[in-house]
Formats: sequence, structure tokens, C-alpha cells
Amino acid sequence: MSNQTRLQALSDFLKSRRAAISPADAGLPEGTRRRTPGLRREEVAQLAGVSSTWYTWLEQGRDIKVSASVLDCIASALQLTKDERSYLFALALENGPGNMPFEQVEVSVISPPLQKILQELTTCPTLISDRRCGIVGWNEAAAHVFLDFASLPQEERNMIRLLFERKEFQRLAVNWEQFVRGYLAIFRAYYGQYVEDHWYDDFIAEMKGKHPAFQALWEESQVSSAPDVVLEFRHAKAGKMLFHLTSLQVHGSTDLRCSIYTPAGASNTEAKLKQLIGQSAIH
Repeated sequence: MSNQTRLQALSDFLKSRRAAISPADAGLPEGTRRRTPGLRREEVAQLAGVSSTWYTWLEQGRDIKVSASVLDCIASALQLTKDERSYLFALALENGPGNMPFEQVEVSVISPPLQKILQELTTCPTLISDRRCGIVGWNEAAAHVFLDFASLPQEERNMIRLLFERKEFQRLAVNWEQFVRGYLAIFRAYYGQYVEDHWYDDFIAEMKGKHPAFQALWEESQVSSAPDVVLEFRHAKAGKMLFHLTSLQVHGSTDLRCSIYTPAGASNTEAKLKQLIGQSAIH
């Protein structure tokens, strides 16, 4: 990420978070009629205890000096979550591990214990992805619910790309936008963490150029390292399926993530999944 791109990302993020907070949420009076939703810049500055001019410069993406203590005040004023704070600090201070070289992980080199976990989760579709959201591991259940990742070239196994380019995914998720938002929130968390990896800028520019829906959802600026959501799928063969998505960080040198789709207990999703796998075994 170039310095200009980093500052623009910081500007976009601050604007989106400011627009998401109402005066009432911040304990401020509504006051006179507002032209745009959310807080005014001077109100954020007031809540953070900084000058209005300085905050305006920060939000405009000017290359000014900032300190961790002041950023913490701004994060509190904007009511940022832990993940959003980390994203703010990474962009404003350039303190992410972005100069670390990216290691291309292959399915064949996933550790035996992690591979064993994948195999044991027989009725929980599970995906292993890298910090670029590239799919590097999956179990049989995931292949049945999503698609056969083994049939794709490795360079095409990127979850963000697949969500926008494969009709299987667009038909699968009843609330496709919610599904996408979860992955984009994770992707943005990585984007802020690896500020020096220019791959992200190239990939985001490519996706914006190809998919207007990507640009609209990306500009929402949601950040989360581990969203926990309930998803409803309409599977072509099994029909309605409900899953709880749990995202876990795999500690180690390769920065991998484990996304586990657990069948909702009150549904018959697990039974349907077992039937799908059983039918495949017969054929």
C-alpha cells in the first residue's frame, strides 16, 4: 500500500465510522438540521479532545503526525470495536507487519494436525484460508456445500473473488450481501494489518473495476477479525440449510484462518449434509 493509498484508506474509514454514529449515540443534542447522517467533524474533535482543524486534516488524509494516545481518543469518540481500533492504528501509524513476505501455502503443506482437524469435522464444512483470503484447505463437507475447490486452479481459489464471480455462491446464500460482508470485514482487517503489501491495492482495484457490487460493499468499511454470524443457504440438492459461522485464527508462521460452518442445532441441516455426503459415496 503506497503512502497516498494508505492515507486515502484512513480517510474513507474515518468518514464511514463518523457517519455511522448519531448525536444521540454520542450523548450529544441533535441540534439544527443536518445535511448528512452521523456526527460532524467538529463534534468528533470535541469528543476526542483535539482541535477541529487537526481532525479535519486527519480525515482529509493529509500526511500529518499522529500519536497513539490521540488515536486512542479518536477511537473512543468514534466508538470503534477492538478490530476497528487495530485497523485505525495500522493505517495511521503504519505499524502493521506488512513488510513480511507473503508465503504461498499449498494444501499439501498444511500441517498434519490441521489436516486431521479438517477430516474430523465431517458434518461441519470447514475452510482454511491465508491472509489474502486464498482457500488453501477444505474438507469434504465444504466441497459438498460450496463447490469442489480441487477442480479450480490454485490462483482462482480466492474466497473474495469466488463470492463475486461464481454463480454457485450467489445462488447459495439467501442473504448474499451478509455473507459477503463477513468476508470483506476479515479482508479489510488483513488489509490494514499488511499495509506494505501492494497485492491488496491491485486486487481491490481489479475487483472494483469488474464488480460494482464489490465497490459498494467495500466502501461500508466494516472491520472484523472474527465475525460470528448465522447464515441461511439454499442448496441446489439439499434445500434450506442453516449454519453458524465461526472464524478462528491458526497460530503459526503462515497466518492462516479456519472458518467453520456449524449446522444450526434447531434445524435439520446436519441430517441433510450427511445425506449429501452419503449419496456422493454411493456414486
